Order: sequence, then structure tokens, then C-alpha cells
Amino acid sequence: MPDFYEVLGVPKSATAAEIRQAYVRLAKAKHPDRFKDPVEKGTAESFFKDLTTAFNTLSNQGRRQEYDREHEKPKPTNPVEIAKDAYERALALVEQGAGGDEALTLLRSAVHHQPEEARYHAALGRFLAKRTTFNREAIQSLERASQLEPRNAAFLADLALLFHKQGLHLRAQKAVEQALRLAPKDTQVQQVAAIVGA
Repeated sequence: MPDFYEVLGVPKSATAAEIRQAYVRLAKAKHPDRFKDPVEKGTAESFFKDLTTAFNTLSNQGRRQEYDREHEKPKPTNPVEIAKDAYERALALVEQGAGGDEALTLLRSAVHHQPEEARYHAALGRFLAKRTTFNREAIQSLERASQLEPRNAAFLADLALLFHKQGLHLRAQKAVEQALRLAPKDTQVQQVAAIVGA
């Protein structure tokens, strides 16, 4: 994402009026309709999109404060911090109901940067299990989470549900039985056992 202040060519201390003036000036000069060449027109369309987003963000006081707060945060630098940041951002998106491709990318990033962290694999597996085109990857992610934390009954229960959904009943049975051995009184595990028929 480009720096919105740079896109508009204004300092961070710019007033709302200065932001509006910069937008109007650039919108006139860089509007895509001013270009005939397809390459120049494409470049102008891309810039105009960024310009409009920058203006809409910085001209709204609430959005501007949120944007400034986000950009003042220290950026993660090592793999552990990058993975944790990606994981937390993905969970926030999922909670807001706006998961989509961005949440998927963030979860994959968390797994990539911290491949030995079971909860990242489990979160990715659970997320993928909701999308039928990713069932194989979902199974692999949940299996990896279970390998990393073999005593985590919740991971095994999630895996059992996914196996059951895929018609892999024997594998579902084995996973839920293992989960029941680890946590026989856990209500989630008991519910999964009832669904799977264990």
C-alpha cells in the first residue's frame, strides 16, 4: 500500500483544505481520461485509484487517525514477530466477517514464518476447511498441527470433522477416538464424536 501523504504530495501536518486542494490539482492533471495511449491510461488509472483512496482516507478525520496510528506502529522485523502479526491480523479479519483472500494470505504467511507453531497450522486448516476447494490443504494443515502438538484434542477433533465431511469415515473415527482418549470430558470432542458416530 502506498503512503497516502506521498500520493497526495502533502506533509503529515496538512490540513483538510490542503488535502482537498492537492486532490483536486492531481485529479485534474492525472485523470485517466486525459490519456490516449493505453499504457499511459493504465498507469493513470492505477494512480487515480490510489489517489482516490488516499483522499477518502485522509479527508475523513476518523479514518485519518486510524491510518496514522497503523503507520506509526513499529513493523515486525523477525520471523516470529511477522508470523504473530500476520496471525493476529487474520483472526481479526475473520472475527469481523471479512476474512476472504487477505485472511488466507496472512495465515499462510504465519505458517511460512513459523512452521513449527501448531496454532498457526490449526488456524489455517480451520479456515481452509470452510472452503471446499481447499480440503486437501486443510487436512494437511490440521494434520501438521496434530503432529506438532499430539496431545491437543481440539486439533484432532477438527481433523475428525474434516475427515467426516470428506467421507473419510475410518480416518475420522481414528482421529476422534484419539481425541476422546486425550480429553474424554471435553464437550467439543464429545459433540464431534456424536457427529462422527464414535
